[in-house]
Amino acid sequence: MMMKGGGGGSRVAKELGYWVRGPLIHGNGVRNTMTTLTFSDNNNKKKKEKKVEENNNSEGIVSYWGIQPSNVTKDDGSQWKWNCFRPWESYKADISIDLEKHHAPKTFTDKMAFWTVKGLRYPTDIFFHKRYRCRAMMLETVAAVPGMVAGMLLHCKSLRRFEHSGGWIKALLEEAENERMHLMTFMEVSDPKWLERALVMAVQGVFLNAYLLGYLVSPKFAHRMVGYLEEEAIHSYTEFLKELDKGNIENVAAPAIAIDYWQLPPDSTLRDVVMVVRADEAHHRDVNHFASDVHYQGRELRETPAPIGYH
Repeated sequence: MMMKGGGGGSRVAKELGYWVRGPLIHGNGVRNTMTTLTFSDNNNKKKKEKKVEENNNSEGIVSYWGIQPSNVTKDDGSQWKWNCFRPWESYKADISIDLEKHHAPKTFTDKMAFWTVKGLRYPTDIFFHKRYRCRAMMLETVAAVPGMVAGMLLHCKSLRRFEHSGGWIKALLEEAENERMHLMTFMEVSDPKWLERALVMAVQGVFLNAYLLGYLVSPKFAHRMVGYLEEEAIHSYTEFLKELDKGNIENVAAPAIAIDYWQLPPDSTLRDVVMVVRADEAHHRDVNHFASDVHYQGRELRETPAPIGYH
């Protein structure tokens, strides 16, 4: 392909989307010395790079350190597809737990914790009303914070004092992870809008710092507040179930991640998922009220064995 004039060739090349290689001929017909123009197809190059990247991802990460992902399978021999948890971390939720238990606030600290949670509930009711799938998503972004904060503070305390934690670090981080798995599950059945995503970021930022400060000042207040927060969660999921039973919310098939995490039957539905999540919240209620009671009795958590694996 031959082009007249350097400028014309440049324009044509740009319009075609690639450069050509060939001699340039000036308007007087005199052939100039061979001039090289880079010849490449950007689109093809990008496609090749993308294909190489996909191949690399499918083959796994090649590392000098020799760390390779383990080959995990289910009991039936099929491939385990979740990296966020393993088969030995899944469990069957105890849905027979008493959902009606309530700690009556008596002391000033208890009342402050109780009314703090009640105050958080009212704007949530107004904003989400009966959109329980999005409400559950929002609730779990908050509920997953206290366990992580408390576990981190106990971890640092254990390091400073050169003492054991009684298993409470693990128990609280386990709670935080369980709440996060609730969120991962409800993300499969809800489609949060940009406003709700922005609200999550704002609420998480405020609540994280507020709870951190609250726990530093008074662990018994912080755990009591989480206990009441879990009581409200039980109430919210009970209302969620009522709407499902009325047919106001479609009882879709349970997400695959929920079936594997809670060891549910393959034909489980959203209602089954809400049932096990509600049971989890009841267990978290018990753990946090118990932790607060330990502090009220003038003891430290490390003096009492933590309820690890209490589901």
